Amino acid sequence: MKKSLIRVRMSSSDAHYGGNLVDGAKMLQLFGDIATELNIIHDGDEGLFVGYEKIEFLAPVYAGDYIEAEGEIIKVGNTSRKMSFEARKVIRPLPNINDSAAELIESPIIVCRATGTCVVPKDKQRYEVS
Repeated sequence: MKKSLIRVRMSSSDAHYGGNLVDGAKMLQLFGDIATELNIIHDGDEGLFVGYEKIEFLAPVYAGDYIEAEGEIIKVGNTSRKMSFEARKVIRPLPNINDSAAELIESPIIVCRATGTCVVPKDKQRYEVS
């Protein structure tokens, strides 16, 4: 099936709670961007995200962390596209060393997983569903 991947750095404006903790909704925003890309690749249209079946927040995300989010279409219906998503922390800051120290995480930390469904109406599908 088709896959999509993005990598972004969480900024201080993403931090919503004390200790520079990033709101979990930020991961869902990344998943939404991935879903849009997957719909465009698959159907030539952005489609509509209709809902999540499951969301798991597994580890905290902080300002300065680099998050790699990936998604794929796992099932194609007539108009529905079921997708799975995973977000991983791949780089973290090391403020105890100095203000600009950071490290690549050897084994990325899974911070969030989800499955959800998008719909692309038949009249908006520009490519043949295979």
